Amino acid sequence: MIITSYQQSKSTFLENLSFNKIECENYTIYTNKSRPELGYLINYSREGCYDLLIADYTIPEDFSMKFDNPELLMRFGVVYEGVTQFKVENNPVYSFTPSSFFVLEKDLRVTTTWEKGQHFHGTEITIFENYFNEILKPNFPNVLDIQSLIKNYTYTYLPLDIIEIIGQLQSLNHENALTNIYLESKILECIAILINEVTKSKENAFTNQIDYGNIHIGTNRITKLTFSDIQAVKKAHDILQKNYDNPPTIKALSKMVFLNEQKLKAGFSKLYHTSIGEYINKLRMSVAANLLSTTDLSIEEIAHKIGYNYSANFSKMFRKTYGKTPLKFRKTK
Repeated sequence: MIITSYQQSKSTFLENLSFNKIECENYTIYTNKSRPELGYLINYSREGCYDLLIADYTIPEDFSMKFDNPELLMRFGVVYEGVTQFKVENNPVYSFTPSSFFVLEKDLRVTTTWEKGQHFHGTEITIFENYFNEILKPNFPNVLDIQSLIKNYTYTYLPLDIIEIIGQLQSLNHENALTNIYLESKILECIAILINEVTKSKENAFTNQIDYGNIHIGTNRITKLTFSDIQAVKKAHDILQKNYDNPPTIKALSKMVFLNEQKLKAGFSKLYHTSIGEYINKLRMSVAANLLSTTDLSIEEIAHKIGYNYSANFSKMFRKTYGKTPLKFRKTK
């Protein structure tokens, strides 16, 4: 069976734990009364908006779940004990060990495995897209657009203030004193802290964790790409996109984005899987093909529009790209 929603994943997971539902005044507890050693999972919820899960349980039997979930979910919390193995499609198996975490899930395709006897203890908050769209944005229009965050990347970090809030929620639950209105106030506070963390600087504790990999410079030098490097490469990409007809030289572009030439060329190739020169050519030929299909401009006029001084050079490159001359290309459209 393939899991296609958060609610389906929760119900299937609880079924595999052999837990039954017990409704309480402010929350729901899931447990197996005949096997108390398996522990419990406590759930506070505002339907369609968010879930708070406080868990302390042991896996009764081996099982795995395959996810293909299109939903957008923000999840964060603290895992105190337990190791989860999961495999994102086309990637090796990855283990998530105890730590704080933050992840924004969207179109998640992953297989997660649990083994008999594993013990898990932790607290997790899940916020649904509806909460942002229907509750927050109408009242706080400048709230962070969560669509802009990197999807399906698990950050092993949370601001200390949020970890303290999670501790407060656990304590109140233990005292049976956690109310719905108090929980919602803390959910909002967590979101506010996260927004502040992400927006106060482009380079922050979240972005600094992303591994952008290494690049080869020359024949024997390897260097790591930082967040600042990636931002510079993206800025260079935007500059080229807007100035394909008269692009800056690599030397000039390097100065514009404050990144040395070798790192700019290697970083661009790694991020966009093409060289700077090839990218400019693809842009020019794409614009030319569009103009040939939608306008009556002459070949010479199109050549000049995309930055060629000589139409013969343009025609040669166009034929190399599309397998036919500009004139034949136009006649087939």
